[in-house]
Amino acid sequence: MPIVVDIDVMLARRKMSVGELADRVGITPANLAVLKNGRAKAVRFTTLAALCEVLECQPGDLLHWESDDPGDEDSAAHESGASVPAGSSP
Repeated sequence: MPIVVDIDVMLARRKMSVGELADRVGITPANLAVLKNGRAKAVRFTTLAALCEVLECQPGDLLHWESDDPGDEDSAAHESGASVPAGSSP
């Protein structure tokens, strides 16, 4: 899945357990595990906001995008404004 969830990173930085985070956010540990392990198909903005509040972070600290297609690096670089090597198509 191209959206990667980095809750583990923030938990480690905050020295917080999954159970404590689930309690403070108001979701079940099982639902937090689904999100944390990248198996969630969606996340509500209210849940994301609660995670950010408890972890004192921004949504971008918890979520980032990775291409499924390893050959898609040139188009991702082009869209981000990075230069494309001469002779390569954008």
